[in-house]
Amino acid sequence: MTESTSPPTTTRGISLRTIGLLLLPILLLAGVIALFLARGGLGLEPAAPVEALTIERYTLSWGHINIHVRNASPGPVTIAQVIVNDSVWPFTLEPGREIPRLGRAIITLAYPWSYGEAYGIRIFTSNAIPFDLEIPVAFATTKPAAATFWNFALIGLYVGVIPVFLGIFWFPALRQLGRKWMTFLMAMTAGLLIFLGFDTITEALEKAAGVPGPFQGVGLIAIGAVATFLLLDAISRQQSATRASEADHRMGIAFMIATGIGFHNLGEGLAIGAAYNVGEIALSTFLVVGFIIQNITEGLGIIAPVLRDRPRIAQLGLLGLIGGAPAILGAWAGGFAPSPTLAVLFLAIGTGAIFEVVYEVGKLIRKDTAREPMPLVVFSGVVAGMLLLWITGLWIK
Repeated sequence: MTESTSPPTTTRGISLRTIGLLLLPILLLAGVIALFLARGGLGLEPAAPVEALTIERYTLSWGHINIHVRNASPGPVTIAQVIVNDSVWPFTLEPGREIPRLGRAIITLAYPWSYGEAYGIRIFTSNAIPFDLEIPVAFATTKPAAATFWNFALIGLYVGVIPVFLGIFWFPALRQLGRKWMTFLMAMTAGLLIFLGFDTITEALEKAAGVPGPFQGVGLIAIGAVATFLLLDAISRQQSATRASEADHRMGIAFMIATGIGFHNLGEGLAIGAAYNVGEIALSTFLVVGFIIQNITEGLGIIAPVLRDRPRIAQLGLLGLIGGAPAILGAWAGGFAPSPTLAVLFLAIGTGAIFEVVYEVGKLIRKDTAREPMPLVVFSGVVAGMLLLWITGLWIK
């Protein structure tokens, strides 16, 4: 007589023994942490207090200066004193003098500032650690209003939507070109995107310096870029398995290009709105003109994959909106509620999207040139695309 043994009890395919082995290190780790805290931590007094206060933004209204700060220190921070242009000035703090870790607060100064003047503000904590803020040009901060709302929308139209659509208007003329020119345009699109990708990640790294330390700006860039790249790659592979025709495949790549460029234009809108928000009116105007000149090439990049096909006008219109309209959202966000953390995240997502599209365009070029390799055409197209954006960037940088 053979003895039958029943299978071990499982939960969703995982045995209870496996679950126990997975939980054991976690329980032991919790015990070690509890023991460490029960002994009073390290048991050492710090040689000097460690405090970090991030000044996220400031707003000015007549007779008042509001400073928005976040506590990036390991522990709570108490604001003790504020000095404006070498004069100690009374202040109020909401919600209280002590700011918890990662907490936000608004420092309000009843200060009679003058239009167009520059001000230097130094904030002292209770441990006499200073944090400085420079106001280069004092003027009343723009408040959300119907007129300003539509003005920022108009800036987004100028910067993103109109130039991208003007680039798309080249579609009928470019369809008349030969096979080598089609390959050249595809390679030029790859060059445009490579330049945009490096430009976007550079901007993200610059803005990461303004992100509170605990939020780890560089890590946020890595997460946003890698996650976006892998997500779009997974979507592309899934669509490739179910797509009915080559035309649909090319249209899918065009939509991905438009998405990547859209995130880049979102970052451009943030830059323009933020420049206006701190009083750099001349800079923001200059940025608008430069972006208009540069972004017409983005429309060309969007339509390059579908030049051999006959897309509907509605599809071309949707491509233009996806690529250009995010500039409007960026201008609103940068002008009314600038946030370095969100700016870094958006730029990181744009970086991942752009480089994934470069990967897809590269595969398309390789497929198109499998029978008749054109290495010099591809080389010249990639370099031409990068040089084109570099030259137009001279109007912006």
